Amino acid sequence: MLRQKVYIETTVISYLTGRVSSSLSVASHQQTAQRWWDLHRANYDLFISPLVVDEIRAGDPVAAAAREQAIAGIAVLATTEDAFRLAQLFLAKGSMPKKASDDALHVALAAVYGIDYLLTWNCTHIANASIRRIVERLIFEAGYSCPTICTPEELLGGEHDE
Repeated sequence: MLRQKVYIETTVISYLTGRVSSSLSVASHQQTAQRWWDLHRANYDLFISPLVVDEIRAGDPVAAAAREQAIAGIAVLATTEDAFRLAQLFLAKGSMPKKASDDALHVALAAVYGIDYLLTWNCTHIANASIRRIVERLIFEAGYSCPTICTPEELLGGEHDE
């Protein structure tokens, strides 16, 4: 049986490696990201993109080094013209605002490469129910399958049912 593929978006790596937040909700997301990373990532084939690499290299050099260490060994998908065109379609059709062009590209890459899950903590422009409906339709109309866009919490596989 083929293993499912997960595209790891930048926010997951940031929550995974960041200094523990004083915000309860952010700290909870950080713990959940760590739990998924430690207990579940080995069950999937993981992918990132050059965009993720660029985003994690930005900012504080010490934090960037920790983020780079976290992604070591993860396959990097090439950015394609098809992905750029699909991302532009999201922006042109108003499913994502122009300022979210990088977020649109994350989703487009996952779709173009046939990724099963796009894992993110970006609930503003990516894991957003109203945006997701439009994006799913546009991906389907473009001839691709939409990845399941979810947070690490959603991909824990019922772990919280205990």
